[in-house]
Amino acid sequence: MSGRLLGLGAMGTVRPPAVAGLFYPSSPGELSAQVSRLLREAGGPEPVGAVKALIAPHAGYVYSGPTAAIGYSALTRRYERVVLLGPCHQVGTPYLALPAADSFATPLGDVPVWAAGARMVAELPDVIVGPEVHAREHSLEVQLPFIQTVLEPGTPVLPLAVGWAKPEAVARVLEAVWGGGETLIVVSSDLSHYLPYATAQEVDEATLAQVMALSPDLLGEQACGAYAVNGLNLAARRRGLRPRVLEYRNSGDTAGDHSRVVGYAAVIYEQEADHAA
Repeated sequence: MSGRLLGLGAMGTVRPPAVAGLFYPSSPGELSAQVSRLLREAGGPEPVGAVKALIAPHAGYVYSGPTAAIGYSALTRRYERVVLLGPCHQVGTPYLALPAADSFATPLGDVPVWAAGARMVAELPDVIVGPEVHAREHSLEVQLPFIQTVLEPGTPVLPLAVGWAKPEAVARVLEAVWGGGETLIVVSSDLSHYLPYATAQEVDEATLAQVMALSPDLLGEQACGAYAVNGLNLAARRRGLRPRVLEYRNSGDTAGDHSRVVGYAAVIYEQEADHAA
């Protein structure tokens, strides 16, 4: 990592897609049809309260797309921006990394980076600008076609790749851009990795119980997005959010192999009435 703060990138800089054609279709028509079909099939329960945050998985759509769609189908209100956090799979860092770009490209078009939000968090001690962290990272990218489909066209996103940052550091960043009902937080995370089917179910059930308790102590082997989830849970405690698990599956349910599976969950965080912003 070349420095804590490198500057927020030149005007017009676009981060190109890294996993189009791998995790999801590279054809705009095929991608739009697949996301629309997943959302249509998801249905999803009506939220009890205002949805402030969502945990959604980030594997290839054939594996985790149905679970992600159930989470996104719960977003029935209008949002003006999305704060998007996900783990670092390719380049490690102890910080939260902003991109050096002002938009992210997908086959469905460009997603603008929320510039004002980037400026707000850029000076915090645990935030860097790290284009190398974002260059090949899929955890944020695979959320974008769902965001582009469910929310209004052009809704800006604040993409933060979260390294092994402490819960308090992540919560501090979230607090800086928390806003009100117009701001949605999305944490991209899968659950256990490569366990036998039944074992994964047991492990993931325990992990989701911790999420429901708003624990800030999840470990990386429980969820690859544990560092972001821990920070969200800490902030959610302070802000009076209630988590609700909408769906749990693993890759054995979608791809058929039960010998080594990856767990997926869709979790929404709803605002309690007496804490509403």
